[in-house]
Amino acid sequence: MSEDLQRLEAWAAPLLQRLQPAERSRLARKVGMGLRRAQQKRIAAQQNPDGSPYAPRRTPTPRRAKAGRIKRGAMFAKIRQARHLRVRTSPQEVTVGFTGRVSRIARIHQEGRSDTVGSNGLRVTYQRRLLLGFTQADEQLVRDLILDHLAGQ
Repeated sequence: MSEDLQRLEAWAAPLLQRLQPAERSRLARKVGMGLRRAQQKRIAAQQNPDGSPYAPRRTPTPRRAKAGRIKRGAMFAKIRQARHLRVRTSPQEVTVGFTGRVSRIARIHQEGRSDTVGSNGLRVTYQRRLLLGFTQADEQLVRDLILDHLAGQ
């Protein structure tokens, strides 16, 4: 993945150097918003960046099983909302990531860490589910947004 980002940076750097800082900030905002939409769609589809499905939820013990829509619904329904998945931009960079308390939950799932369930609950090791990642489609999206912006000048 880092090779893809380095290749994209090498391609875009000479094009972006010709732009004024305000123009680069506008372009960075467009790119960030496009990447956030792509990440939201991928999280809604319950897929890792490589296209594989997320690891399913663990099955609870029968005595603790909870009947209801919460356990049947898709994972990360709220975490993908724009108020949690933020875009930060500057003339030099674009960052798409989680903010606040949600970032801790996202990091646990992203890296497959263990955490306690509840305040005095069991310690559970969560399966690795890559919430954020850079795909080939994202790279193409960034290229298209840059080219469209440059063509519109």
